[in-house]
Amino acid sequence: MASDGAQHPPFDPLLHGTLIKPGSKPPTTPVKLKKVSTFQEFESNTSDAWDLGDDDDELLAIAAENLNTEVVMETAHKVIQNHSKLQEQHKYQEEHLQEEKQEEFAQLTSVACGDNRLVKSVSEGHTSSSLGIASENSSMQRSQSLPQTSIPPLASGMADYSSSVTPALTEREASRLDKFKQLLAGPNTDLDELRKLSWSGIPKRVRPIAWKLLSGYLPANVDRRESTLQRKRKEYFAFVEQYYDSRNDENHQDTYRQIHIDIPRMSPEVLRLQPKVTEIFERVLFIWAIRHPASGYVQGINDLVTPFFVVFICEYIEEEEVENFDVSSLPEEVLQNIEADSYWCMSKLLDGIQDNYTFAQPGIQKKVKMLEELVSRIDEQVHRHLDQHEVKYLQFAFRWMNNLLMREVPLRCTIRLWDTYQSEPEGFSHFHLYVCAAFLVRWRKEILEEKDFQELLIFLQNLPTVHWGNEDISVLLAEAYRLKFAFADAPNHYKK
Repeated sequence: MASDGAQHPPFDPLLHGTLIKPGSKPPTTPVKLKKVSTFQEFESNTSDAWDLGDDDDELLAIAAENLNTEVVMETAHKVIQNHSKLQEQHKYQEEHLQEEKQEEFAQLTSVACGDNRLVKSVSEGHTSSSLGIASENSSMQRSQSLPQTSIPPLASGMADYSSSVTPALTEREASRLDKFKQLLAGPNTDLDELRKLSWSGIPKRVRPIAWKLLSGYLPANVDRRESTLQRKRKEYFAFVEQYYDSRNDENHQDTYRQIHIDIPRMSPEVLRLQPKVTEIFERVLFIWAIRHPASGYVQGINDLVTPFFVVFICEYIEEEEVENFDVSSLPEEVLQNIEADSYWCMSKLLDGIQDNYTFAQPGIQKKVKMLEELVSRIDEQVHRHLDQHEVKYLQFAFRWMNNLLMREVPLRCTIRLWDTYQSEPEGFSHFHLYVCAAFLVRWRKEILEEKDFQELLIFLQNLPTVHWGNEDISVLLAEAYRLKFAFADAPNHYKK
């Protein structure tokens, strides 16, 4: 066991047949005695825009009921099938609209063919119109896909953002927000009801308070919350005063140096490059390491601060793109509140998965093995294909477990994923296993098309999720939910 928060070396996948280091970016070329090949970027056809349907509510409704596996699977399949139908409808509508535009343009140009100036004018007009339509559609997609409004600033001296910059909520989003507000307005919040409601996503406006309640940082009793916040924030900065000056001591300098190295590797880049953010993250991670000597600091823990930090910033601002927000423009008192809240919520999360980061990281090794056995049952063809091409699960899934898929999906998707993780019993450990299984099988077509070790590994370390949004995460969670019901209570599925 490590002492005094000293860093122990993270489990080295190289010793177990893997080629990547936890917490670092995947190598451009895996070290394998085969011909080097360049990874071809995949373009995602999924639009970020999605008008949320009622499928996730149906799925959630059965979570609290003792239904049989067939009913659960049927409901989850319904979510996925409805999603597929919507995609086909959108595709047909786009193709039909494009054909109409082409016909209209052809008619206009044929009428004007005798006058070159008119042809030019019509062409420019059509181009301008098309650009306008594209811009409008893009704006509409953006407003539908991005998280919605945030709560008003809570501290004096905050910038006064106009409410006009916040996209209007859809009828369904407004209805869901009302449900959250009613639940949170009572003198004692029913945490079971909050978990049920949060499973299918939390509105941005109430996400900060919901996360603090779901993580166990805040009490359910409204009257006790303010005093709890004041006490915990004061306690955190007492730790800072007590321990942070020791970061350059001989027995702590290795820990601090590794934290300092890892923070620039974090995502999103625009946020982490801000000196104020770096300063906050270094304090949070160092204090956590000193306070948890059983593990100390391990690469991968640094990523787990980001979602809490970004969500808690939203409590004070109304910016849609938080990643591009100048954090230093916030008052110092507000930044201290965000820092302390992020520390305590990250600590609560890590309490449930600390064996992922103790010496040799046994929790991760166990979960990767369970993932391999689970995939061999749910999709034997994919499992056999990976085995035939000598791709080991540790070579790609170690990072999935170590960083909770944060390096595999955009930050907005991680935040949506964590809404559900915090609503599930053992969401960051047990349910995450089923999400990883669903995530791997999601790419079965592309995996089976790759016939080379290097191409397979490069693909699995660089999955094309850059355009993913809430729609994709909801489908992923629906499939993971189905797998959990089918396999969670059937331990024989894990045995070969």
